[in-house]
Amino acid sequence: MKAIVIDKSGDGQSVSLTQIADAQLPEGDVLVEVAYTTLNYKDALAITGTAPVVRRFPMVPGIDFTGTVVQSGHAGFKPGDRVILNGWGVGEKHWGGLAERAQVSGDWLVPLPEGIDLRQAAAIGTAGYTAMLCVQALERHGLTPAQGEVVVSGAAGGVGSVATALLAAKGFEVAAVTGRASEAGYLRGLGASRVIDRAELTGKPRPLGQERWAGGIDVAGSTVLANMLSMINYGGVVAACGLAAGMDLPASVAPFILRGVTLAGVDSVMCPKARRLAAWAGLAQDLDLGKLEEMTTELPFEEVIATASKFLDGGVRGRIVIPVRP
Repeated sequence: MKAIVIDKSGDGQSVSLTQIADAQLPEGDVLVEVAYTTLNYKDALAITGTAPVVRRFPMVPGIDFTGTVVQSGHAGFKPGDRVILNGWGVGEKHWGGLAERAQVSGDWLVPLPEGIDLRQAAAIGTAGYTAMLCVQALERHGLTPAQGEVVVSGAAGGVGSVATALLAAKGFEVAAVTGRASEAGYLRGLGASRVIDRAELTGKPRPLGQERWAGGIDVAGSTVLANMLSMINYGGVVAACGLAAGMDLPASVAPFILRGVTLAGVDSVMCPKARRLAAWAGLAQDLDLGKLEEMTTELPFEEVIATASKFLDGGVRGRIVIPVRP
């Protein structure tokens, strides 16, 4: 079967599209024929070697996939079941979805919800599932549309695009942040009520700024998150899920102790299964599939390696789906 394989090469790494045998697959009690996978920010980091994402070599990248069960020794799944996998270290410590077959633990799989197909589930992917976890985190903290506008950073990216569409579908006004002015029409089409230049969130953060938003979803970290926190309304909440701008947080405690702002961390990799199921049920119910299609681009398997560096340069919009065995 064909697969993208990352291996060590001197002081660096090599990556190639090659052929591997089923016997080379790692341990797991469920064998899945991969229908679709995706290209995510973490996949691009792994393929380019820009960050030490890969923990074991050789490695098949791909942090998520959808497909059909071929063999199962797990009580929860049988041959023919359609399934989704997101996270759990797949593509980092365990071979991932950029191959025609994957062998994984059945505990990591989620059944495909009714109302969406395997391609749509892949288009949603880890980015969309993370976006729903963020939206649900805001809702758990009591945020409602009546409280005001919600700001979304990296809005033209995968997480941001789905978050914008989901929030708009739930009745929220969305301020979509992007560094690409050309994406304004795209973001308004997803439901953003206005588009904000990223430069407004990249200056030196103040301990407290003018209150502007009831809540936020941040994929960037660093000064973007620090500025966002300083401008959240009293009692508001920010769900943070990414570090595209950096792992640091040059903020003060002022938003937390003077305005009662909540910073809710969102992890999609090791997220408990109950929350995963709730997120996927919410996506099947609330995400406009027409808008999902608008934000989705299909990429041939053979072009994944070349596209990874473009992804990191900020030249990719929305979601990328890779047909493997559709």
